[in-house]
Amino acid sequence: MSVYTSVSDAELAGWLGNYSIGKLVSREPIKAGIENTNYFVTTTQGRYVLTLFERLPALELPFYLDLMAHLARHGIPCPAPIANLSDQYLGTLNGKPAALVTRLGGRSLEKVEAAHCGELGALLARMHLAGRSYAAYLENPRGPKWWRFAAREVTRFLKKDHRALLENELAFQAEHRFPDLPRGAVHADLFRDNTLFEDGRISGVIDFYFAGIDCLLYDLAVCANDWCLEKEHALDEDLTAALLSAYHAVRPVSVLEREAWPVMLRAGALRFWLSRLYDLHLPRPGMLVHAHDPEHFRRVLESRIAKPPRWSA
Repeated sequence: MSVYTSVSDAELAGWLGNYSIGKLVSREPIKAGIENTNYFVTTTQGRYVLTLFERLPALELPFYLDLMAHLARHGIPCPAPIANLSDQYLGTLNGKPAALVTRLGGRSLEKVEAAHCGELGALLARMHLAGRSYAAYLENPRGPKWWRFAAREVTRFLKKDHRALLENELAFQAEHRFPDLPRGAVHADLFRDNTLFEDGRISGVIDFYFAGIDCLLYDLAVCANDWCLEKEHALDEDLTAALLSAYHAVRPVSVLEREAWPVMLRAGALRFWLSRLYDLHLPRPGMLVHAHDPEHFRRVLESRIAKPPRWSA
């Protein structure tokens, strides 16, 4: 969440005339992240988040907004899109597709404990079950097809040994497809900074703009690679067991999924290594842009290759 497109008070106040949410009180740019322009918006009736979509294809945006609306209706604590007076979630502001969603309370965690991972596992399983009745389809936009595209773009920036690692991992992943694993709507970016806690419980899951249809296990692997790390990039056994046990208690995990776990962990690490390489070496001009260090996920990937973790629930 960065600011690429500036929005003035006057422009925002005029745009909010398309909604029944009261008068503008304040706006505040959100400075974290790298994908879209985001503002906290307070009106006389409530608190919201405004997103201006900078590079997501307009045809894909209904998938994300309708998914959030669907999950919110099913009791998942995620932002609920606000419809305008034309009963549309998506509008246009300063030449960009724009949407308004509810702002959720809570804060992301700095220190993760086993109880937090248990909360996450149970919520992720509930999300996956609720997503079963979501009929729209969008292939994971950061899946294998995008990996190959991004790899071609960033290869020239890599040292020889890192190029070899990337090429070998792409070849490995191409040989390990799992067409029989349960699939559905996945968040695909559920890091700690996209999860809000209040009083030890998850109060919000945010930023669904990398969501898509993929193996449900992939979503779990992305979470484990962020939430359950030791200092040396291996998985902490206690944190991982708490995450997987809580998930399995809500949505039982099959034998095929357990066998695929080491490969999915590598897939999750590869995806974020590539995206961070891409954003670092091929940035877009903008304000308040924060590119993450790709070396972190390179080391995570190397750790998963050197010592493949087994399912530990």
